[in-house]
Amino acid sequence: MKPTILLVDDHTLLREGLQVLIEKFASGTVIGQAGNGAEAVRLAGELNPDLVIMDITMPIMNGIDATREIIKNNPDTKILVISMESDRSFVVDALRAGAMGYLLKDTLCSELEVAISAVSSGKTYLPQKIETLLVKEFLQCIPEDLTVAYETLTARERKILQHVADGKSLKEIGSLLSICAKTVDNHRYIIMNKLNIFNIADLTKYAVRHGITSLTTN
Repeated sequence: MKPTILLVDDHTLLREGLQVLIEKFASGTVIGQAGNGAEAVRLAGELNPDLVIMDITMPIMNGIDATREIIKNNPDTKILVISMESDRSFVVDALRAGAMGYLLKDTLCSELEVAISAVSSGKTYLPQKIETLLVKEFLQCIPEDLTVAYETLTARERKILQHVADGKSLKEIGSLLSICAKTVDNHRYIIMNKLNIFNIADLTKYAVRHGITSLTTN
């Protein structure tokens, strides 16, 4: 079943163009158009669309605030942002507001079709350019000392860290690695000093964050 769609952009020509493309590719059924965020919130409440295709920079109410309001009032409605803005802050703000997809206005028609299908079915959709941007930003935000500290661990120390984080006792770890419990304890002491972590709870959280164990922590 094709999703019902509300188009939101302050440029009438762009809205009309999107409607033509959506109808041409049978991506969905356009049931309304809005020229600003406030109008979008009102129409979303009246029409209850499956999907809102939302611009960001608009008069009266911007797309980020409109997204937040629509999600609050219509929790089943999905938001796909389509914007000229490729800056990380716009993407992150849109996703935090509740958008499930983010496209750039210079995208290909075929990608618009894929994004509409993905987001309307409850999946997150980001084009490769945006994914690459977010990954680069994420890597730049990782404290260098944490990465360097982990890289100083030997293969055996990493294995012991994994077993400790998995909740195994010193005796159990020693049996698995064919070493005595005292040696395991010495390795654990060295690991904690290298990572500057001095309790098992924080050591476990560190292991989870680095994908060393699949355990979850509070």
